[in-house]
Amino acid sequence: MNAAARARALAGVGRLAQAETAVREGLAETPADAELLGLLAGLRRLQGHYADALEFADAAVTAAPGQSVVHIERAECLLLLARNDEAETAAREAVRLAPDRPEPHRALARCLVLRRAFDEARAAAGRAVAIAPHSVPDLLTLAEVERDAGDRDAARTAAARALAEDPEDAEGRWMIALLDAERLRVRDAMRGLRELASDHPDRYGAAALSWPIRGLLAGLRRGLPVGLPMVIVPALADRLWDPASLLARGAALVMALVTVGLAVRVLLPAGRLPWLCVGLLPTRTRRAIGAGLLAASGSVHLLLWYAVSPHWLTAALAVVAVAALLTAGAVERR
Repeated sequence: MNAAARARALAGVGRLAQAETAVREGLAETPADAELLGLLAGLRRLQGHYADALEFADAAVTAAPGQSVVHIERAECLLLLARNDEAETAAREAVRLAPDRPEPHRALARCLVLRRAFDEARAAAGRAVAIAPHSVPDLLTLAEVERDAGDRDAARTAAARALAEDPEDAEGRWMIALLDAERLRVRDAMRGLRELASDHPDRYGAAALSWPIRGLLAGLRRGLPVGLPMVIVPALADRLWDPASLLARGAALVMALVTVGLAVRVLLPAGRLPWLCVGLLPTRTRRAIGAGLLAASGSVHLLLWYAVSPHWLTAALAVVAVAALLTAGAVERR
């Protein structure tokens, strides 16, 4: 068994460090081997060393510029380094070199999604599926494109096709759970995630199972800053236009009730498990989630207070609470 085959076998069972050692031993004998350089780039990427991975991918491209696979690996590395334009260029070169292979089209689709060129991304992913209609990775790439484009029905159809090919595929099951979560089918999503966590505890543990809490906070971070000006602007116009106060109080009441309703709809069906899983998260993440929950609760109470008894200080404190929610979210994502 040569170095590349040995490395692939080790990587296939999750022994990435040993696979890397096998590749490096092979490169010691043939330092310009494009296949080994590409493998090493992929292994470094999978271990989170993105800058190193790109260096080896660049070396692989230099060694074999006519091989599509090395351009795909380079595109993957560039995507992880947020160099999206360069990644798209690399993916397009891979497509040019191997237009009849699905992998280049799949890589290009992911690049196009990042610049929200959804029609082009859908076409690229569809081309990959047309070439390999039974390929689980290609079907899941199409599902991801459709989900990002906002067509959850099409995303679910593609994910279901992938699971029909491989019912145990973790990525397909994860996609179905995500789609259930986004449609607030909380019980279905939690059931899927529990099964995933049971089968793959190293990949889908506490972070995945705490999604009802984290997802709720993410939704509030998007919604409250958008709705808050509907309270603040009429509140500031109160002295110039008498009905403005009623508009501000009505907007505050609606925002508070919608927030409470969303929390009830998400957290009650989820049960105790997400709360238990939050306690298993890293300390900084756990504290950020706690701060976010306090800030969200504070903003709801302040909005209700303003709706009952409007005062400029209450509105100002609501702004502070929403700012605290956004800050906690930034800390959590680090």
